Amino acid sequence: MHIKLPSETIFHAIESTIKEYRRFAQQNISEKIKDITIDQGMVLIFLREYPALTQKEIAELVFKDNGSMTRMINAMVRKKYLKRSMHQEDRRRYKIEITKKGMEVLELLPPLIHHNRKSSLNGITKKELSQLETILNKIKSNCYQKTTS
Repeated sequence: MHIKLPSETIFHAIESTIKEYRRFAQQNISEKIKDITIDQGMVLIFLREYPALTQKEIAELVFKDNGSMTRMINAMVRKKYLKRSMHQEDRRRYKIEITKKGMEVLELLPPLIHHNRKSSLNGITKKELSQLETILNKIKSNCYQKTTS
């Protein structure tokens, strides 16, 4: 049985596109904010919108495992973007809060994110984006159904 090389599949195209976008976006962000990663920026954005999120919930939103999320939060605490303290109601959990320095980063991020998204989607119509989202959601649903059956 012959199978296509991984580089000849749509999954390779999807993965390489994501990696190239992240490289492009990180480069643009790093020009303005020297010591923050895309993922750290996403953590700040989610925490600003949903301050009561647990570390596990944040990890799911930024597609990280618990160990990676712990290391990222530790780094963000060291850089003074986040403050971690014991949770008042549940001593097994930490309360994660955005610091003043983190809030300053949140002021700088939106125009950078807007630029990155706009630049990367240049020349793509709303209809094409809608079709792409529909297709990707179908692929995701197919995979999800197979793992839960």
